[in-house]
Amino acid sequence: MEPDHKLILLNHTSLTLDPSSGPGPFVLLGIPGLEAAHVWLSVPVCLLYLAAVIGNSLMLVLVAADPALQAPMYQLLGLLAAADLVLSTATVPKALAVLWGFSGEISFRACLAQLFFAHVAFVAESSLLLTMAVDRYLAICRPLHYGTLLTPRVVGAAGVIALVRGTCVMAPPVVLLQQLPYCGRKNDSFFHMLLGQHIRPGTA
Repeated sequence: MEPDHKLILLNHTSLTLDPSSGPGPFVLLGIPGLEAAHVWLSVPVCLLYLAAVIGNSLMLVLVAADPALQAPMYQLLGLLAAADLVLSTATVPKALAVLWGFSGEISFRACLAQLFFAHVAFVAESSLLLTMAVDRYLAICRPLHYGTLLTPRVVGAAGVIALVRGTCVMAPPVVLLQQLPYCGRKNDSFFHMLLGQHIRPGTA
C-alpha cells in the first residue's frame, strides 16, 4: 500500500513529501477555525504592512535626500528602517496572499529563504539598536569627542557588521537543513513555519 505523503503540520500547514526529491511544497492554510474571517483579518494586517512600508521608505528617502539628516543618529535610523522593511516584506506578503484566498503553496527553498531573510533582518536590528545606544552614550558622556568617535565611516562599518552578524547566525542552519535527508511519515513535525524551530528534521 502506497504511503500517504501529504501530512498536516501544526494545524495551519500541510506538506507534501516526495521521498525521491525531498520535501515538496508547503501549503499554508491560514488560521484554523477562522477561515470565514480571513478576508476581515487581512484588513488590519494589510494596513499595518502598508504603514510599515510607507513609513520606513519615507525614512530612507528623507535620510538619503536631506543634507541636514546626515548625522550618525539619523543614518542609524535609516539602517534600522531598512532592516524593518526587509523583515516585514519577507513574511507579510505571503501571509496576505493566504488570507485573500490566493495560492498558499510555498516551496521548501522559498520557505528557507523566507526564514533566512526574516531572521537576518531581526538579528541585524538588535546590532543596530546596540549601536544606537552607544551613539547616545557618546553624545551625552563624550560630547566633545562625539564627532571624531562616531563618523559616517564608523556608522557604515556598524551597518556592515550588523549584516554580517545576521548572515553568520542564519547561514549555517539554512545550509544544514538543505543537507538533511527527508523521507516518509517520520517528518510529520519537522518544520515550524513561524518560529523556525526544527523538530526531528532528518531521518536516517
